[in-house]
Amino acid sequence: MPLLCLASEAVASDAVINAGDFKSLQEAADAIPVTGGVLRIPPGTYEITQPLHIKTGDTRVEGYGSGTTIVNKNSDGKPAILIEHPDFVGKSVASKDRLWRVNIANLRVTGNPNSGAGIEARYIEEIFIQGVSSSYNGGDGINLYFCYEDPRISDCLLTYNKRSGLAIDSCHDIIVSANQFEENQDGVRCVDSFNLAMSGNNLDDHLGDGVVIENTYGSVVASNMIEECQGWAIVIDRDCYGITMSANVIAHEFTGGIDLRDAHGCAISANTFTIVKKVGIAVRSQSGSITISANNFSDSWIGRTADGVAVTKRDNTPSKTEQNPNEATGILLENCEALVISGNLFSGLVGKAVDQVGQCRKVLINGNAMQEFDAE
Repeated sequence: MPLLCLASEAVASDAVINAGDFKSLQEAADAIPVTGGVLRIPPGTYEITQPLHIKTGDTRVEGYGSGTTIVNKNSDGKPAILIEHPDFVGKSVASKDRLWRVNIANLRVTGNPNSGAGIEARYIEEIFIQGVSSSYNGGDGINLYFCYEDPRISDCLLTYNKRSGLAIDSCHDIIVSANQFEENQDGVRCVDSFNLAMSGNNLDDHLGDGVVIENTYGSVVASNMIEECQGWAIVIDRDCYGITMSANVIAHEFTGGIDLRDAHGCAISANTFTIVKKVGIAVRSQSGSITISANNFSDSWIGRTADGVAVTKRDNTPSKTEQNPNEATGILLENCEALVISGNLFSGLVGKAVDQVGQCRKVLINGNAMQEFDAE
């Protein structure tokens, strides 16, 4: 028995558009009816000089994985793919007029140093970007602007972009899951938003910071791997509150682990700070009501030789030699108040476990453990 597809203004169109039947990608996108549909882009390399403008809601744009590559040759800062209501280009869009339910999936986007974002979405509700590779763009890998209701980014590869791998501005109930971020300026920037749920991502080798969250409320950053950022692994700034950072591995950051610049009512728990050289966690003067518990701050110690010498390598190299770069640091408090620091382990640090600068008030430090290693 054939399936019945209902046609009405309340139900998305059943249109399926094959971009191979058109002279250009834009002609194919323009063929999507106002009720939406599916735009399929066959395998191939598609060079464009102007953004591919997706103008309809209830629309899915899908390729064939890395076999479908859109190359942005634009040098005026324009994105490769622009998702925006055609009647409000470059303008704010009232809630009643916004496009809903746009899905970009299974394709690759590349740019150049003078191009814009790989994908830019403006005032799109329930946007879903999945299985996309966006690299070498002059702007962000993906830029979401006022995509207020339920944006989702998952299973994407966002690499070598001049700005952020993912930039989120003024969004709400956000999912960022199972993505890989490599050598962007910053990995993820989330500003002026609400309720970010970021988990299961891998962030590596960023030229700036790994995760930057500003003026954002009620969020969780959990179970991520953040390694070797030139800046901080995580920065919390500009009136943030109610954010939990838990079960992340924060490894070998060149400036520091977590920087609470302007954070309130936040919890940092069960993270591993391994060979973070300068500062593991910093709590600045504009931050307060912070709990820091059950974290591990450690160097690269992996055991002892038979004669009791601490080692950091399987070849039994002593841990405290001038050649050992794998240092570890603890917590820095700067003129802050209302903190609980408990149940943490500080192992093989080069400085103090907790270093207080200025006048810190209402700080409870209890039940922590420290271990020192002698090379001989």
